[in-house]
Amino acid sequence: MEKPVVAFEQPPQPAEVDMELVLNALAAAVVVVDPDGAIVHLNSAAEQFFRGSAQHLRGQRLDNMLPADSPLFALVDQVRGDGNAVSEYGVLLESPRIGRHFVNIQATPVAERPEWVVVALQERSIADKIDRQLTHRGAARSVTAMAAMLAHEVKNPLSGIRGAAQLLEETAQPQDKALTRLIRDEADRICGLVDRMDVFSDSGPLQREAVNIHQILDRARRLAQNGFGRHVQFVEDYDPSLPPVFGNQDQLVQVFLNLVKNAAEAAPEKGGEIVLGTAYKHGVRFVVAGSGSRVHLPLQVSIQDNGEGVPEDIREHLFDPFVTSKPKGSGLGLALVAKIIGDHGGVIEFTSQPRRTVFRVMLPMVTQTGTG
Repeated sequence: MEKPVVAFEQPPQPAEVDMELVLNALAAAVVVVDPDGAIVHLNSAAEQFFRGSAQHLRGQRLDNMLPADSPLFALVDQVRGDGNAVSEYGVLLESPRIGRHFVNIQATPVAERPEWVVVALQERSIADKIDRQLTHRGAARSVTAMAAMLAHEVKNPLSGIRGAAQLLEETAQPQDKALTRLIRDEADRICGLVDRMDVFSDSGPLQREAVNIHQILDRARRLAQNGFGRHVQFVEDYDPSLPPVFGNQDQLVQVFLNLVKNAAEAAPEKGGEIVLGTAYKHGVRFVVAGSGSRVHLPLQVSIQDNGEGVPEDIREHLFDPFVTSKPKGSGLGLALVAKIIGDHGGVIEFTSQPRRTVFRVMLPMVTQTGTG
């Protein structure tokens, strides 16, 4: 008797993966460029990045959308030259077409297609801003502790030294009085340095209210034009509909006066220009220092100069205390700026290249409840 034939179902085969769907699911903008630098393929994120549809962008050359000296082209040439993948982080891509983007770039050769290169552009996340802001706050707190220690351990002995020098001067020979005056002057100078660091000390809860940021910028501009910024041309690029900032007016004046002063000192003597700008952005949510509340930071204020730029070797530590590129600078100005902005629950960042350095401050706005 024949055994019945049992029919076994074939195991399900894995569905063929649609690579188009995979690429479109990526948050990074991905483009494939041919040997002539023209786009042959791109995903949805790249359509948004380059502000056009895939149908419109295919066949267009990248150098029609980005400046010829863009660092992106150097990376693509490097990949074609040695055949290896390369990556670069924190690259500024900017043009009238795409706007301004801070991105991480990965460029990879296509093995089956010589001279073709896959370029992935990943926007730097807001987490980068938060990490930097936390670093700035930590640096400010370290100066706060140092200022308190110096006030207690240094100023009292200095007062005694200065008093002793003053008594010695009364009975000193004429040729020795220069030395006693030197002692007094140096004691005064050290006390002055400690007093300057006292601005970092915490003085209780920050008193905040609705502040017109354009009035603050106007005050900083007028002070600059009547003093340290006489040689600079000021350009105002304001959003007139900007709502009030939730902040402390005196402290914000100190912040933007400091930033404008730095910009004026960086700008060239001839042809110096400072652009003061405001804009409403979607912003981020950030924890206010000393509280558990979160504020919305949609208000952006920018200070731009056309100086030589921030030296590469100090950029990572520019907001740390005692870091400066000025021959006679104390290195406390930007550390104080970072502390004040941190106390407001805001974020400060900068980008710098020759002829274009921009400091951006993101601040909370006043809500219907009167808070940020």
